[in-house]
Amino acid sequence: MWPFGWKGPSGFSPRSTAEQVTEGIDATGLTAIVTGASSGIGTETSRVLALRGAHVVMAVRNVDSGKKVKEEILKEIPNAKIDVMQLDLSSMESVRKFVSEFISLGLPLNLLINNAGIMAAPFMLSQDNIEMQFATNHVGHFLLTELLLDTMKKSASESNREGRIVIISSDAHHFTYRGGIRFDKINDESGYNSMQAYGQSKLANELTRRLKEEGVDITANSLHPGSIMTNLLRFHSVIHSFVSMVGRFALKNVQQGAATTCYVALHPHVKGVSGEYFMDSNLSKAGSYAADVELAKKLWDFTASLTSPK
Repeated sequence: MWPFGWKGPSGFSPRSTAEQVTEGIDATGLTAIVTGASSGIGTETSRVLALRGAHVVMAVRNVDSGKKVKEEILKEIPNAKIDVMQLDLSSMESVRKFVSEFISLGLPLNLLINNAGIMAAPFMLSQDNIEMQFATNHVGHFLLTELLLDTMKKSASESNREGRIVIISSDAHHFTYRGGIRFDKINDESGYNSMQAYGQSKLANELTRRLKEEGVDITANSLHPGSIMTNLLRFHSVIHSFVSMVGRFALKNVQQGAATTCYVALHPHVKGVSGEYFMDSNLSKAGSYAADVELAKKLWDFTASLTSPK
């Protein structure tokens, strides 16, 4: 959105780091769930939220990796409040188990950071026989959000503090399939395009804006973190190798990549803002499909049918 060194209306730029955009903010008393917290911007998001005083629950597929990250954060921030819990977003059974275990802890929930995702993966099906990117990036987070909503509503009411749902999307949603979502061909390998499937799944995440229509004190916003040196392109070795060579000159580092997430999660300028799309810690414009109300309703109903207990 903004040239790399230029600041937008928020006062921040693509160069701003997660620590810079949250400087002076006190998150003490807030509890946050961060999915995909064991690597990349998920790790940095967890670290900075903990640094600002939030109790962070790292929802990770690999618990051992998550525990190592927790140990590293505690070395830097000895008084950090961090828990590690297992969550595989490609499995609805795992999502339900995670939510049950979280609720049993009796913790409030103020921030839900839907960060985890895979990008441009080869065609494969999840444990629930859903195309893997759509299952992980959209369906798993949809179910997680739905099952945690009552806890978030209760927390917002009892604490008199706004709850925030933050969805890490991507500008790849501009390049989804024609029509936005291939409802009748979600699991069809013929004609599968790994990059378009990624765009499709990330577009789906934007539709969580429907939550604001309930009138509760919870906002839902999505964002593009920017092009970052992470392992998302691991399925494309040639592209990954090229990005690794030039990335230090053209891409954001992880500290900059987590900035918009932390800005949307904590900054007072975002209070009351919902259903918006952010980039470089500033408001931005999502693609036309993301603003399609009928497509949003159709996708909501479609996903609800996928996630309803059989």
